[in-house]
Amino acid sequence: MITKISKKNPKIIIALDYSNKKKAMKLINNIDPNVYALKIGIIMFYKFGKIFIKKLQKLGFNIFLDLKFHDIPNTVFKAIQSISELNVWMISVHICGGLEMLKSAKLALNYHSCNNKTLLMGVTTLTSLDISDTADIGINMSISNYILKLLKLAQTCSLDGIICPGKFVLKIKKHLGKNLKILTPGIRLESKLNDDQKNIITPNLAKEYKINYIVIGRAITSLKSPIKELEKIQRELNSF
Repeated sequence: MITKISKKNPKIIIALDYSNKKKAMKLINNIDPNVYALKIGIIMFYKFGKIFIKKLQKLGFNIFLDLKFHDIPNTVFKAIQSISELNVWMISVHICGGLEMLKSAKLALNYHSCNNKTLLMGVTTLTSLDISDTADIGINMSISNYILKLLKLAQTCSLDGIICPGKFVLKIKKHLGKNLKILTPGIRLESKLNDDQKNIITPNLAKEYKINYIVIGRAITSLKSPIKELEKIQRELNSF
């Protein structure tokens, strides 16, 4: 039986950065699926699999399955087909996988017979990378120009949106067009800016930049009282 994608469209996505299911559920049981969506990354997916996702969907949550597919086109096609039965709200692919891989990802979603639409979001650059890191892997241009090149690929393949570090959003927004959405990870309060994320912004800036979706992870999940921190972020966002 296919789980239908909720008609809710939460703008705030909680990244479940847990390897312990009980700790994750302690947070999940205290947040509202009408306000928050949940992100399942590779750690939780590898440990707990599809059954865990279905459980969260039954609780009413929209799921962003963030596996960042990046492989040859045939492999990506089959991988996305294999998770299509979950009918999650959103999945991610690396845009740098190239035109044919992106087309295969889109085609795999279109093969899915359910009428509800899973959003296909393209990763531009990771929030842990700065200009010296991208130079190390042979990207000889500014990060914002690199993102713009990837943005054109995303548009060519009719992706639903891009995943982009917040500090570059204003530079690329005028090139987005009407339909492409922006998802920004690495949201931190001013007092919580000291981890391995190099390209981060505050909730206030996310609101100012009119970003469609934001992801909040370790800024709350690493704490003993994550709900209190989440409430602070929610107050800062106010009417996000």
